[in-house]
Amino acid sequence: MGNRGPTLEDVAREAGVSRATVSRVVNGVRNVAPEIQETVRAAVARTGYAPNQAARSLVTRRTGAVALVLSATGGSFTARLFSDPFFGRVVDGVLPVLRERVVQPVLLVAESEQARLQLVDYLRRGGADGALVVPLDEDDPLPGMLVAAGLPTVLFGRPGADVRCGWVDLDNAAGARLAAEYLWATGRRRPATIAAPVSAPTARERLDGFLAALAARGAGSVPVERGRFTEESGRDAMARLLERHPDVDSVFAANDLMARGACRLLAERGVAVPGTVAVVGFDDSVAAGDGAPPLTTVRQPVEEMAAAMTGLLLGQLDAGTPEAGSAVFAPALVVRESA
Repeated sequence: MGNRGPTLEDVAREAGVSRATVSRVVNGVRNVAPEIQETVRAAVARTGYAPNQAARSLVTRRTGAVALVLSATGGSFTARLFSDPFFGRVVDGVLPVLRERVVQPVLLVAESEQARLQLVDYLRRGGADGALVVPLDEDDPLPGMLVAAGLPTVLFGRPGADVRCGWVDLDNAAGARLAAEYLWATGRRRPATIAAPVSAPTARERLDGFLAALAARGAGSVPVERGRFTEESGRDAMARLLERHPDVDSVFAANDLMARGACRLLAERGVAVPGTVAVVGFDDSVAAGDGAPPLTTVRQPVEEMAAAMTGLLLGQLDAGTPEAGSAVFAPALVVRESA
């Protein structure tokens, strides 16, 4: 081969098959006998042949890239993107699955109507083969726009009733019930909650699950304050709770950052955690283990969920079907020192 790189013809000679057969194997065409596929792959390995992506795309009509889209309707969320460990965990789940398939991730952010329109146009023009979407707002129109454009799409979270696409989700109500049941079982009779923003996809399920579990045990009115998934908003919500309900003896926060903010405020006020007020978070993120004290929390297996989301999209692309499947994950309570 001299100084030039190995070609399809070199692989074909090495494998003892035609150039066309090598092309079909390299490009994932399915009508090749398994034993021939193995022979060709072995020849590819021996020769060091690397497919030309541009030429390969002409055959497969695939770019070899998948978009990971973070989407919100309430304006810029850059601060949360870099402060909330949730997003890093999504990436940690997505990348190994893509890497195994030699598929490249393209990170896209859509925080405005113009950005959403540009994103859909980019994908329609072949920017990526499909989209893994993490919507931060319940009424986000982007998933519907992608599906209407015929783009393979899988969501982290359940789609709206009129959007047919693949998705993965946690049983959020069950997770909130675990928190309520644990607090009640440990003798807490004056619980409160720091709920997620009203617009968050998980907000209703986590709040309703918590309140329903307490109501089933005879609890009266439960104070509710809302945060914005940030530590500072959790601190502020805890301050409001103490001002309006000074006898509160436990708090369930809809994510670990808000729970950590609640613990911070309680420490500033000289309120013992968990002695006087028990605190339970949600996610089991890095913020839970790093808390002071370390947080009792509801585990959401974000990495596993993101990996499953990626597998659903790649399966949809491989099969050429218009709709992927779905998966619901179970939560688990992780008991540490805050409750």
